[in-house]
Amino acid sequence: MNPYHIPKNALITVAGTVGVGKSTLTAALAEHLSFQTSLEQVDHNPYLEKFYHDFERWSFHLQIYFLAERFKEQKKMFEMGGGFVQDRSIYEDTGIFAKMHADQGTMSKTDYETYTSLYEAMVMTPYFPHPDVLIYIEGSLPSILARIQERGREMEIQTDVGYWEQMHRRYSVWINEFSACPVLRLNIDDYDVHDPASMTGILGQVGRTIGKKLL
Repeated sequence: MNPYHIPKNALITVAGTVGVGKSTLTAALAEHLSFQTSLEQVDHNPYLEKFYHDFERWSFHLQIYFLAERFKEQKKMFEMGGGFVQDRSIYEDTGIFAKMHADQGTMSKTDYETYTSLYEAMVMTPYFPHPDVLIYIEGSLPSILARIQERGREMEIQTDVGYWEQMHRRYSVWINEFSACPVLRLNIDDYDVHDPASMTGILGQVGRTIGKKLL
């Protein structure tokens, strides 16, 4: 146990919309706790760039790929005894991305039903290792759009702003209904990963949130 009362085998997941700073916070938390990181592998995704050019053609393929990769990663972290900070949760794939494409018609009804059936069989069981805490990063849409521009991924910059606006709204709804594990909400304007005092405050909140779960 560390000074923040975070178990050494804890599994911490960081969630939030694209560009909100999940990877940066994941790395900072892992460094302070001497945990390992589980990062979203964007560069090696065979569907991601194709998806941004044709949502309807590639949305189902992309979501199946993400589901399989995140399930394997969740299983690996659990089998290794925990002590991980994870960038992006498996829950967002179905609650945000797959549902959004189904609602707007860029994923067929049949494909969405196949996807959700597979998700429920894999994840919605007593055997699936849920995180000890999900840290949800939130912020204003202008702040998030500025961060997307700043990191400079061409496929994201070229995406219509309406897509990011819709995703931002859906995340707000999703997190208010989320119940798979305890949630700690952080606003991007209220912390600085480069400020030791700020990180100490976050880690203390993480420890207290996990502690409530263990009671």
